[in-house]
Amino acid sequence: MSEEHSTSVITDGRLAQVHPMAVVDSRAELGHGVVISPGVVVGPEVSIGPNTWVGPNVVLDGHLRIGAHNRIYPGACLGQEPQDLKYKGAPTEVVIGDHNTIRECVTINRATDEGEQTRIGDHNLLMAYCHLGHNCWLGNNIVMSNGIQVAGHVLIEDRAVIGGCLGIHQFVHIGGMAMVGGMTRVDRDVPPYCLVEGHPGRVRGLNLVGLRRQGLHRHGGGQEFKQLQEIWSLLYRSDYVIADGLNLARQQSLLPASDHLCTFLEGSLSSGRRGPMPPPSGR
Repeated sequence: MSEEHSTSVITDGRLAQVHPMAVVDSRAELGHGVVISPGVVVGPEVSIGPNTWVGPNVVLDGHLRIGAHNRIYPGACLGQEPQDLKYKGAPTEVVIGDHNTIRECVTINRATDEGEQTRIGDHNLLMAYCHLGHNCWLGNNIVMSNGIQVAGHVLIEDRAVIGGCLGIHQFVHIGGMAMVGGMTRVDRDVPPYCLVEGHPGRVRGLNLVGLRRQGLHRHGGGQEFKQLQEIWSLLYRSDYVIADGLNLARQQSLLPASDHLCTFLEGSLSSGRRGPMPPPSGR
């Protein structure tokens, strides 16, 4: 944005660039180096961290805290009220970390009950037309492809990769380094390190490409990767149901990856929510 088409705004001694066709409430907090493009609307309870770029026609509203070095593309709407009939106007918020890329027309809603948050971590990529419902929590380094619709209370762990044009059922938990294929029906918990796809979604194998990219095959001389493959086969390719497979797995000394997989599945089975996504047999 050139200087002749923007206005320098100083808030608490920090310099930001605000286009004259933007509407920014005087009570909003803009960090140093923030760029506000034409047509942007920024509400009074919004805080934007340093060096964040906000593209044209973005709406930032409600109790919304955005960290540093984010890029928010045209048409995104962040911080609006939750799409939840139980919402009664309680003060809730959206908290977004640092170095996130939020592409065109993404919507992120506030939480429902007082004091609660919808929360996004750091270094995430949310592609165009994604929706994050109330009370969702995203970790770090997550990739969400175009058109993903996420219902309320969904938790997505670090480094998950989710294909486009799919829906994620409320209260579902997606584990770290999982890979979800495009157009999958995600109505149950997705275990970490796993590859899932289908309608309904089923666990098809380990996310071997993602695991190798993260260097897991080199940990401990490859022993952690090898054990994870063995434990996964016990849980998903043997004749045991998942609960019985977990009991057998716990008789071993588990390395961190296998321990995390088992802990995730144990929590999913005991949570009373949707339960873990099954193998193709559906058992």
